[in-house]
Amino acid sequence: MLPKSKQSTILLALLSIIPPISAVDETHDPATNAKLLAAATELDRQKILSSDTQWIFDFHAQQTYSYSPGSVINANAATFPAMQSTGMTLAMLNLGPCAMLPPHLHPRATNVVVAVEGMTTTYMVEENGARAVTEVLSPGKMTIFPRGSLHTMQNMGCGNATLVSALDSSDTGTLNVINQLANLPNDIVQAGFGNTAAAQFWKNVDKSQIPGVGSGSNLGSADCIAACKSGQKVGAYEGR
Repeated sequence: MLPKSKQSTILLALLSIIPPISAVDETHDPATNAKLLAAATELDRQKILSSDTQWIFDFHAQQTYSYSPGSVINANAATFPAMQSTGMTLAMLNLGPCAMLPPHLHPRATNVVVAVEGMTTTYMVEENGARAVTEVLSPGKMTIFPRGSLHTMQNMGCGNATLVSALDSSDTGTLNVINQLANLPNDIVQAGFGNTAAAQFWKNVDKSQIPGVGSGSNLGSADCIAACKSGQKVGAYEGR
């Protein structure tokens, strides 16, 4: 077996050639969802969800499950009809070496995130005038991202990081900020930057090079990637 440092180097080299998978949740069983929405009682729901297999969700079996570079797997009304009346979503966040969830927000949900593996640094800004909150999540530690807050996170180690996220909506919505800026007219975004050098930089950015939403994750900071490629031990890089 290859040493861990060699494994990390090979893994990081492969990440750029793995095709993206869409992280947008599509409704798997619209007919069952429609019946559940029309159900008057929980007993009616039990009749609709008559098979035991309709009450279990296997995160590992989902098409988007990956640590290359990572993925967000949502169990919600769209992917798991039994969640229809719960008013919540449970997500598994998989982050490979140096992987990150890019800056995003959930317009319809507050979410709490707990780490179960690895070391992940999170950043959150709730609104104009609020300070940026930074946390380091090691296994067993949790943080909160209030509804509509801008947040992001990165695995700061050279091994995998896994987190579980609970959100108080079965239809949370996710808006990746940089991707959506790229969908606005250049002159409008430039004006938002104050028509400064930063605005000119944005104008010249090749928008096609901005990582797509993909499976919810993309590679993170260049410093982390360089540290892992140099053979540092898992968790040695902490982004400082």
